[in-house]
Amino acid sequence: MKIVFVGTGYVGLVSGVCFSEFGFNVTCVDKDKGKIEMLKAGKAPIYEPGLEAMMHANVAAGRLFFSDDLASALDDADVVFIAVGTPSRYDDGYADLSYVFAAAEEIAHSSKKYMLVVTKSTVPAGTGRKISDIIRKANPKLDFDVASNPEFLREGSAIEDFMRPDRVIVGVESDRAKELISDLYRPLKLTNTPILFTSIESSELIKYAANSYLATKIAFINEMADLCESVGANILDVAQGMGLDSRIGRRYLEPGPGFGGSCFPKDTIALAKMAEFAGTRARIVESVVMSNDLRKYRMAEKIFEACGGTLQGKTISILGLTFKPGTDDMRDSASLVIIPELLRLKAHIRVYDPQGMNEARKLLSGDIDWCKNTYETMAGADALVLLTEWNEFMRLDLNKVKKLLKNPMVIDLRNIYKREEMQRAGLTYISIGRPPA
Repeated sequence: MKIVFVGTGYVGLVSGVCFSEFGFNVTCVDKDKGKIEMLKAGKAPIYEPGLEAMMHANVAAGRLFFSDDLASALDDADVVFIAVGTPSRYDDGYADLSYVFAAAEEIAHSSKKYMLVVTKSTVPAGTGRKISDIIRKANPKLDFDVASNPEFLREGSAIEDFMRPDRVIVGVESDRAKELISDLYRPLKLTNTPILFTSIESSELIKYAANSYLATKIAFINEMADLCESVGANILDVAQGMGLDSRIGRRYLEPGPGFGGSCFPKDTIALAKMAEFAGTRARIVESVVMSNDLRKYRMAEKIFEACGGTLQGKTISILGLTFKPGTDDMRDSASLVIIPELLRLKAHIRVYDPQGMNEARKLLSGDIDWCKNTYETMAGADALVLLTEWNEFMRLDLNKVKKLLKNPMVIDLRNIYKREEMQRAGLTYISIGRPPA
């Protein structure tokens, strides 16, 4: 079976490479000629552990190809996945579907035989119907089906998520489309992966509902962390006590500086707008969006307060810029709010991130030193802020940290360390939702 992916962003590239690992013939198409040349040279435009090695193996095996010519790629193709971006619209926050619709129209003009068109992009309920209308209008004679197959890939563990998923969701309307999708995911059936077939609208909504629910758990535990600080409770105990309830579960109950990334921020906003346009309201999700936005500013305020209520002339060392470890993705990272706020308050910033430095330089400016390693950021700093929980930040030499810092203060926005070990090292330790050391 020959598969084509339109779009070589995070979802399209990872999914295309993984399908080629299943043994399918896959062509990943993108209009960005520079990106295609980079891929042909064996270099991934994103950082994802294991991705480049899998790319190289499947290119060498003759199963994986890259092209900027969609019409040629669709020759003899059986299935085409639309995996282009759906960013939030600037005016109202709803998902911008212009790239999806443009891809659908180009597929219609380029296809010469039956084609199964599958949306991998995260799209609001009802988008599949619009794609069908666009294709039918652009090429009335084309025999085709439209299906929905949302992705549930976590950055930093995307390959594992694709190869061993919790479930596969597919929205289909014809037996022919269902059979084709079943063949695509046959390798996962051998591992007893649940594959749920639904209507197209249900499939489209499942993605938004799942992401918004997880975002709600994060926002909730962050608010509980604030409450813990006010009443003297420990958020780690509270989260554990909640998580032991099988109805709740422990995952996504880790307090921090607020969620970011390519999915949760835009998907929560889009779901709230989807509900509004449908004549209902998603008030819980609306509150989650507001809570998370305020959370990032609250973390800047926390740093400000810890430094005595002034940052004038002070140097703040920050470890971690990406929204999570295991990725170079800076989209909606807490650092993009916290660092500008600290700069506004006249702080001098020293930063380091294992993978996010290049992208961060495009998004942040001002009185910032871009350091080459973890310990370089600390020299002469008035406080060390742990912002992203990269592995290399989890085993710092605390004695060295104390010697390098001008003021021995660590502000841990990920609760990486124990209070006792900080005390033994002679460091003032401030964390999230826990009594101070």
